[in-house]
Amino acid sequence: MKTIFLSICTLTVFTLAAQPKLMSNAVISTSTNVIAPEDEDVSQIQNQGGGGFNIRNMMDGETKTTTYIKNDKVKTNFKSETFRGSIFRDNAAKTTTTIFEIMGNKQGFVVSDNDQVEMRRKADSAMKEKSKTDTGMQRRPRTMDLPPATVVYLEESKKIAGYSCKKALIITDRILRKDTMGVWYTPEIKFPNVSSTGGTSGLGNMGGPNNFEKVDGFVMQYEREMPRGRKMEVKVTKIETDKEVADKEFEIPKDVEIKTMAEMNQGGGFRMMMRQ
Repeated sequence: MKTIFLSICTLTVFTLAAQPKLMSNAVISTSTNVIAPEDEDVSQIQNQGGGGFNIRNMMDGETKTTTYIKNDKVKTNFKSETFRGSIFRDNAAKTTTTIFEIMGNKQGFVVSDNDQVEMRRKADSAMKEKSKTDTGMQRRPRTMDLPPATVVYLEESKKIAGYSCKKALIITDRILRKDTMGVWYTPEIKFPNVSSTGGTSGLGNMGGPNNFEKVDGFVMQYEREMPRGRKMEVKVTKIETDKEVADKEFEIPKDVEIKTMAEMNQGGGFRMMMRQ
């Protein structure tokens, strides 16, 4: 009986020790590379709509992000050759404020979680209506909702940014097909409001949904296929958990006019074209 009791205690301690450590303070550096097909005529895509820049291509090349985490607040600074800005997420207030600069033009907008739900509802409704008359659309129009997914854990392992990482497969049930994406995650740590950094998940409202939060740890590296034959490579390069993040990091700059998403969309001034 004593042996059984000790075995149970040992198993319990091991299970507890194997759980990711929940962190509420960190600075995370991430690199995102979007590689376009070699035979793509980029000039034709950029000139669509009569403008000199197309937001669909704004992530081409390397984008570096620095994410600051402190309790309920998250800020991500992003920078590439064509655009830069910051995204402020207040999980307590359930709002996201995005400030971005493209070709010297700086803009900012704020959206609440309720606003996003309503925007997705309207977009889904519009796509469903279009599918009734557009025979070229798939039977089930895509939506911004998270598709169902399962996670399969593998035994492969390696070090990334000083952390021991393991590989997992995220199998997502999309329209008429299943997508499988391999990710490298560390089971050592996890953050309450951030499941990954970089990629489209680091772009707040401009990014599409993902299922990274289903992974039992923090996602450190992955590759994914994108529209028009592009490939995205995302990798965490540094994590600092012993560095105190100052409250001022989450203060919204006062020199930028912050508009609502409705105001930004008036006249087609801004469109969320980063959907996956």
